[in-house]
Amino acid sequence: MNWQSVSFDWNQARAFLATVEEGSLSAAARALDLTQPTLGRQVAALEETLDVVLFERVGRSLVLTRSGMELLDHVRAMCEAANRISLTASGQSRTIEGRVRITASDVMSAHILPPAIKELRKIAPLVEIDVVATNDIRDLQLREADIAVRHVRPEQPDLIARLVCEATAHFYASGSYLDQHGRPGSFAEMSDHDFIGFGDNDRMIATLNPVGLSLAPKNFRLGSESGVVAWEMARNGLGIIVMVDDVAADAPGIERLLPDMDPFVIPVWLTAHRELHTSRRIRLVFDLLAEFLTNRMGTSPDPRSRST
Repeated sequence: MNWQSVSFDWNQARAFLATVEEGSLSAAARALDLTQPTLGRQVAALEETLDVVLFERVGRSLVLTRSGMELLDHVRAMCEAANRISLTASGQSRTIEGRVRITASDVMSAHILPPAIKELRKIAPLVEIDVVATNDIRDLQLREADIAVRHVRPEQPDLIARLVCEATAHFYASGSYLDQHGRPGSFAEMSDHDFIGFGDNDRMIATLNPVGLSLAPKNFRLGSESGVVAWEMARNGLGIIVMVDDVAADAPGIERLLPDMDPFVIPVWLTAHRELHTSRRIRLVFDLLAEFLTNRMGTSPDPRSRST
């Protein structure tokens, strides 16, 4: 390894990452318990050391440059590694205990979160995890949950939110359904098929038709408020469904329809109360979920929308 090439200070990299994730120099300074001038000097020193410009000021906002975007994932990986080193060295993770309630959709809870919880059990076996599988938006301010995985950005000022990834979704159906009803090769042909709805069918029709379909209530004769139930209907050959690619990839006998179509893009927000800054167990679970979801699902989001 060329040790001479590793020349910048970790504190400078941390200042850069905090500025991106907190959204401003002032918010990053508060998060790191620094003065704003000190944090600004650290970011400037990193730019000077690397001979790049990381931020541009647009009005009152900071916007990442292309160089900053290219650096971001590497610095985030450094931060995650540093957190794991600190936990391992101090044995802190195994002394963190208590309950953390996570709320997410039933599909997310059943198909995405279990591997993350398995990893958490290895790191912090004394933490108790309660997963609230619901498609309703639970109110974190009323402490119905400590951490929420949501597909919309929360508006409450007392919440911390991070856009961890943008998942993709397509149309799917079982091979048995397609063998019986045919494999549609266009949006026009899709309109002759049965669809499985979950939630509000009128809202689904209003979302799907603008992409090129001509669906009506007669296409949605089956459905459920539960995404898990609707997915099982699709797996049992009852119709076509929109499903997150990461979930569908693990389902044998399921085929993606119209593979050349642009995917539906679904933002995945990780949200917590501001107690996140003072509760070690909530912070540990939040950071692990953020890393897991970023690595597993979809594409990296625009860093400018990552946190609030």
